[in-house]
Amino acid sequence: QVQLVESGGGSEQAGGSLTLSCAASGNMYREYCMGWFRQVPGKEREGVATIDSDGRTSYADSVKGRFAISRDNAKNTLDLRMNSLKPEDTAVYYCAADHRWGGSCPSFRPSTFDYWGQGTQVTVSS
Repeated sequence: QVQLVESGGGSEQAGGSLTLSCAASGNMYREYCMGWFRQVPGKEREGVATIDSDGRTSYADSVKGRFAISRDNAKNTLDLRMNSLKPEDTAVYYCAADHRWGGSCPSFRPSTFDYWGQGTQVTVSS
């Protein structure tokens, strides 16, 4: 089992940058698929980026070229560097983890992740 705590959210102007961090508990962190999701009121939670246990990354089309996901297995941390922010990036961002797929990240579907953080708000103004 793993517990996740996000930090680093806040307010930023369009075109700016923010970095979100996620601290994970547990001694099997390196074997987990990790991901970042976001959700706005009235909409479904959507996948933003994932990184598997081998460091392979995937991104939603809406953030490709602007966001970068990374992990530090020695520190049990996950980061999301967000550049060139847009107002449509405004959402609550969640860190997620899963171990059911042998460390791979099969999809962006929230149902493929078992563990979730509490979320952190990101607000981008125009």
